[in-house]
Amino acid sequence: MPGPVGRTGNGRIVACVTVRQKSRPVRVVVQGQGRWHRRGGARRTPLGRALWGAGELAVTFGVVVLLLVAHQLWWTNLRAHESARREVAALERQWAAAPAQDQAQDQAQDQAQDPTPGPDGTPTMNTSDDKVPSTPPQRQATAPNRDDLAYAVIRIPAIGVTAPVAQGVSKTDILNHGYVGHYPQTAQPGQAGNFALAGHRNTHGEPFRYINRLRAGDTVTVETAKTRFTYVVEQTLPQTSASDGTVIAPVPFSTVHPGARMTGAGSYITLTTCTPEFTSRYRLVVWGRLTSAEAR
Repeated sequence: MPGPVGRTGNGRIVACVTVRQKSRPVRVVVQGQGRWHRRGGARRTPLGRALWGAGELAVTFGVVVLLLVAHQLWWTNLRAHESARREVAALERQWAAAPAQDQAQDQAQDQAQDPTPGPDGTPTMNTSDDKVPSTPPQRQATAPNRDDLAYAVIRIPAIGVTAPVAQGVSKTDILNHGYVGHYPQTAQPGQAGNFALAGHRNTHGEPFRYINRLRAGDTVTVETAKTRFTYVVEQTLPQTSASDGTVIAPVPFSTVHPGARMTGAGSYITLTTCTPEFTSRYRLVVWGRLTSAEAR
């Protein structure tokens, strides 16, 4: 039967085993080639340590990639949606308050211009500097001078979009905040020409993610401080080159796809975004035409 186990001075494992030979016990010393190891398990070989380290790096890299994907696909959308909602609400509050402010300004102007009797009873004009100016300030009807300021709201009922419109198409200042950007060299809402807009297809609010689902007859409304403009979708260009700049011309058309074009002078709207999804290689374009304008 097995006996006690020990080790020699050089670290070799030694065991004593008792066996019986012709009914007489004989003790045999067995010396193995193994070595005692530190408590906690077997010592890893260099290859084992390398594989273990590579595994830890792979897991760490996977976690980092997962966090980056979550940031791009979830967190940027969450922040952009909240930013866009706040801006739309702020614009609507500002516009709702504007008529009362204009009425008060008109009344103050009328009072300032009314002649007041002088000491001798003859009418005189009040010219004191603390009165309101003869021309009251007008509400913003066109794009602000500074880019990144929202001045309109776009609504696309067919795909559930409500987003602020700002001047300019900078990703950092405008598009990454969930806004729709207005190409500065194109017409303003309701004007003759082409009111051209850009928006993200993926991430950062992605307001134009589903504009590929728009069909002829769908409506797009653009609200400004004074007016609500309604455009009706007429054509969609599923894919064109990013350098196909004529898609935002006053009468839009595609130089890459000559058959895709609008005809005749009018007031157009153009929606542009990247395609395919999660890339920026090509552009998806939707064209519409103004059908009505009504006071807000």
